[in-house]
Amino acid sequence: MKVWSLGSGSKGNAVLVESGNARILVDAGFAPRTLAQRLQSISVAPASITDCVITHEHGDHCRGAAAAAARWGWRLHATTGTISGCTGLADAQPQSFTAGATLTIAGMTVDTIASPHDANESVVLVVTSRDGIRLGLAYDLGHVPETVATALGRLDMLVLESNHDEGMLRAGPYPASVRARIASTTGHLSNRAAAECAIRSVNPNLAHVLLAHMSEKCNDHGLAVTGMRAALNRTAFRGQVAPLLQHAPCGPFLPRHSRAPSATQLSLF
Repeated sequence: MKVWSLGSGSKGNAVLVESGNARILVDAGFAPRTLAQRLQSISVAPASITDCVITHEHGDHCRGAAAAAARWGWRLHATTGTISGCTGLADAQPQSFTAGATLTIAGMTVDTIASPHDANESVVLVVTSRDGIRLGLAYDLGHVPETVATALGRLDMLVLESNHDEGMLRAGPYPASVRARIASTTGHLSNRAAAECAIRSVNPNLAHVLLAHMSEKCNDHGLAVTGMRAALNRTAFRGQVAPLLQHAPCGPFLPRHSRAPSATQLSLF
């Protein structure tokens, strides 16, 4: 499995997942022109992507999905709540699912877990390749319920929201109502909450913790990365911590060359 971020933040989000010859996109929060430019910069043809899974209906996650599907023939997948909440998405005839469903897309297994966000039916995803590599994608959630924490175990790579520094948010430029929404249990994860979540995901195979959806006004990349590394240094984690950028692709991120076999793999021998 190879993973790229095409951009992550309040202005747009998209994650490319490649397994063998298959490519899927998680979220399409950019206009097709921007998606094409960023895919070109990593030498990926947009038409080589077969499917796009949308985590929720906010524009920075679904803005370009319908138009991109029409242009390049992508199959779209979204919860019923997301389809009803995203303008124009229903016209693209996406395949609907209910949060909690397990999907099989392009040979990959996609587990969907309901997430606590101020959206109609948002989801956290765990994508598993045919050879057992597991990628977790958890952003746009105000807190980490036990169902999400459990799902994010046994990962090889984790894309995790680290949206804001709590002090910077309190002193930031947003109105009080917006600050309250961001900090609420259905808003966005702080750096501290992200670190607490990442600690629970540590296992021998975890190679990357990738900090996503970082606020450009209420966070600092250096602060977020330093805090995450300090938290993970108290564990057995020896992988990479890296911030995902808003305005440029990042990656590819790869699993460890030597992985501990999972319980499922062990049972095959």
